[in-house]
Amino acid sequence: MPDPHPRSGLGEPRGPSFLPGRPREHTEPLAPPAPPPSDTTHGPPPTRPPRTHRPLAAAVLAAVLAGGLAGYAAGALGDDDPVPASAPAARAPGDLQAVAARVLPSVVSVRADRGQGSGFVFDERGRILTNAHVVEGSSRVSVELQDGRRFTAEVIGDDPAHDVAVLEPETSRGLRAADLATGTRPAVGDTVLAIGSPLGLSGTVTSGIVSALDRSVRLGEGSGGGPRRALQTDASINPGNSGGPLVDDEGRVIGINTAIATLDQNRGGSIGIGFAIPVGDAVEAARTIIDGG
Repeated sequence: MPDPHPRSGLGEPRGPSFLPGRPREHTEPLAPPAPPPSDTTHGPPPTRPPRTHRPLAAAVLAAVLAGGLAGYAAGALGDDDPVPASAPAARAPGDLQAVAARVLPSVVSVRADRGQGSGFVFDERGRILTNAHVVEGSSRVSVELQDGRRFTAEVIGDDPAHDVAVLEPETSRGLRAADLATGTRPAVGDTVLAIGSPLGLSGTVTSGIVSALDRSVRLGEGSGGGPRRALQTDASINPGNSGGPLVDDEGRVIGINTAIATLDQNRGGSIGIGFAIPVGDAVEAARTIIDGG
C-alpha cells in the first residue's frame, strides 16, 4: 500500500448495528407407542418384554450428535422418519482447497514506490487489476507471481473515485486470467475466499461469507469521490490485501478487497468487517481506463 503507515487502505465505513438472531424453538411430544396386536385365541395372554428407555436415550444422543455436526434441527426428535446418520455438507473443505489452488496462480503481489498491496490478472492480455491507492504516485511497479517470478508492470491508468488501477505487465507469458462473476450477483451468506498479501505475506487465503451487500463506504483516501457501494465480508482482510480478489466458492472473482473497519485507526487490523468493490463496478472502471477515458 502506498501509505507507509499501517492504516493505509482503510476505509471509513459506517453502517447499522446488527441484531443477533434468535434461534427458533420447536418441540413436539413423542408419539404414543403402538398398541399390541389383539389376541383372538383363548388362553393366557402372551408375555410382554419389559419396557426400557434405551431407544429414547439413543434417539436423544443421535439428535445431540447430529445437532453438533449439522446445526439445530427443530422437531427432529418427534419425527416419525428416522434421523439420518449424518447430514451432507454443502461444500467439503477439500472443495475450498481446490478453489484456492485454482485462483492463486492469477493473484500477484504488487510493490510500488510508497507501499505494497495485491492484484490479480483479469483479462487474456495479462493486465492486472489492483487498487488505485496501492499504486498512487507510481508509474511502474514490481509484480510477483505465486511461483516466485517477478517482473515490472506499467501503471496505465487509475480511477481514484472507484479506487481501481490497471497494470500492463512487461510480458503476458504464463499469466492466467481469473474467472470474473460479472454476470451474477452474490447473496448474503455466500461462502467467499479473500486472497492476497496481507502484511507482505503473499499467497494468503482467508475464508468467510458475504455479510452484506451495497454498503456505503468511502473508497481510497483523499479520492474526493465520496462513498461508494461495496460488498461486506467477514473474511479476514488486513493491510496488504488491498487490490486482491474476493472470490466465491466456485473460484469466480466477485470483488476487489479494498478497505476494512477497525476499532483503533493507529493499529488497524481485521475485526471481521471488510469491504470489496463489486467486480462489475471494478471492470467497468478498468475498461474506461484502458479506453483512455
